[in-house]
Amino acid sequence: MRKRLKLIDNISGMQLFQLMKAVIFFIISVFLTKSRLTSYEIGQFEGFMFIAGLMTFFWVTGILQSLLPLYNRNKTYRKIGENGPDKSPEIFNAFLLLCFFSLLLFILGHSFKNYFSVFHNRGNVPFINLLLLYILLSSPVCLIEYIYLLNNRSYRIFQYGFYTFTAQLFLFITPLWFGKDITWALYGLILITVARWVWLIVLLRRYTEMKVSVEFIKEHLYLGTPLIITTLISGSAQYIDGFIVSTVFRDPAKFAWFRYGAKEFPLVLMLANGLSSAMLAEFSTREKMKESLEKIREKSKKLMHLLFPSTALIMLIARWGYPVVFREEFHKSSAIFLVYSLMIIPRLVFPQTILVGRKKTRIILIAALLELAVNIPLSLLMIKLNYDLVGVALASFIAYLVNNLFLVIYLWVKMNIKPAEYIPVKIYAIYSLMIGILFILIDHRIIDIH
Repeated sequence: MRKRLKLIDNISGMQLFQLMKAVIFFIISVFLTKSRLTSYEIGQFEGFMFIAGLMTFFWVTGILQSLLPLYNRNKTYRKIGENGPDKSPEIFNAFLLLCFFSLLLFILGHSFKNYFSVFHNRGNVPFINLLLLYILLSSPVCLIEYIYLLNNRSYRIFQYGFYTFTAQLFLFITPLWFGKDITWALYGLILITVARWVWLIVLLRRYTEMKVSVEFIKEHLYLGTPLIITTLISGSAQYIDGFIVSTVFRDPAKFAWFRYGAKEFPLVLMLANGLSSAMLAEFSTREKMKESLEKIREKSKKLMHLLFPSTALIMLIARWGYPVVFREEFHKSSAIFLVYSLMIIPRLVFPQTILVGRKKTRIILIAALLELAVNIPLSLLMIKLNYDLVGVALASFIAYLVNNLFLVIYLWVKMNIKPAEYIPVKIYAIYSLMIGILFILIDHRIIDIH
């Protein structure tokens, strides 16, 4: 066990968890395209997952990210330098917040479900009752990996991810394998979510003090609200882009093509997010700033050496690979994926991690507003200029680049933290230039692997 703990720390534990999640959903995506389901039916499932994510990702992210810097430094329970109680009332109150928002969405969803519109079909949201049940159950269980993280149970993060994602894959695919329709696969998704709920209750009893604190909830919301609004505004590229595509084109098949292409290279997204989440708590105290900046610089350098070459390889084979891995009609998705692969350039710089850790959440909100101001108008302009789905993806990349650059400049000018303190600048510049040139060569078919 000691060897396992040495091999997997909090950072690698979160990275492995995120990676397993991405791999499982990738396998499910491949299976769906190889199954008897039509593009329209796949589009319905993608719409189900898209709406579930769209309705929850912003407040779940805001609550969880603001919990990390509050865990060892808050006015209600713990002050700097104090260890606090063995069992955490902070985690329990974060759980109550997650449950409150989930229940609120569930009630509102049932009240207005006949007025929802997807692909311009009012009152015809796919699997609406299952969707609302999934939203109710799935959001609070996102707390599980963070309970392990905050209690330094890094190997448990890996174990939990391996067991539950494997079970999720089995429960989702098995009904389709035996000829059942997609509804039965969604039942499997909800069943594994119920199992996660049972385990969440076990962990809450083990690690938390079940004490309601209005004061801490207020403090949590004060720090978390800017993050919630920020994530709602900027979101991730897939939600804003997906909303634009579903609104402008109103075609489930086209939506499916876009969703299958509008994916960052999972290894990049998950390892970067895992590093960011695990490092948030380390920036919560000023005394460890220099050490934490050096640590995130070294960790990001290692990621760059791994992820930039891996992304280049994936970009080279994308046009050939999409029709092979999925099916012929999904070759249209490869051009979108190539644009999303460029997201590695801003993704491997972490100014937002430093700012959230230092509780500077309002500047994150300003950056999100800037990203939104660039993304939506530029997406619509690209569509008008006949760039079609690829134009939407390109606008998203440019907007996220502007967001990240703004935060880097803020750290430098306002907090006197130079980019070189947390970014391996020379290595980053060389790799970014390499990826940019490769994209141009592939896009102009100067390099074309078939």
